[in-house]
Amino acid sequence: MLGETTGAVRVLLRLEGFCMLIAACIAYAKLDLDWSTFAIYFLVPDISLLGYFAGAKVGAISYNTAHSYLGAIASLVIGVTVPSPALQCAGLIWCAHIGFDRALGYGLKYPEGFGFTHLGRIGRLAVKHSDVQ
Repeated sequence: MLGETTGAVRVLLRLEGFCMLIAACIAYAKLDLDWSTFAIYFLVPDISLLGYFAGAKVGAISYNTAHSYLGAIASLVIGVTVPSPALQCAGLIWCAHIGFDRALGYGLKYPEGFGFTHLGRIGRLAVKHSDVQ
């Protein structure tokens, strides 16, 4: 159904998200970055949810753009290469946020709606889906 994962594969992907969260936090601590900055910016990627006001398709695009590791890893690579502590900080917070979301089961979205993710259905859709099986 829409390419969602189930069973052990879903659990494995959620555990990978948890590992990313932990790894990003450890790296953040090792770089001795400011934890108040971490707290302030941790939820910034969720501003992308505002895209859902323009419809499910735009919402999925905006959410997926902010919740893909592509931008976060690019920020880290540029931050290390330049070097730029601000980009390193941003990349680690961004990776931590994505890992946190994935650990909770919030995957990349399909244009059918917010509840349809690559990690399976969430919210009321998850209940309806499990009732059918």
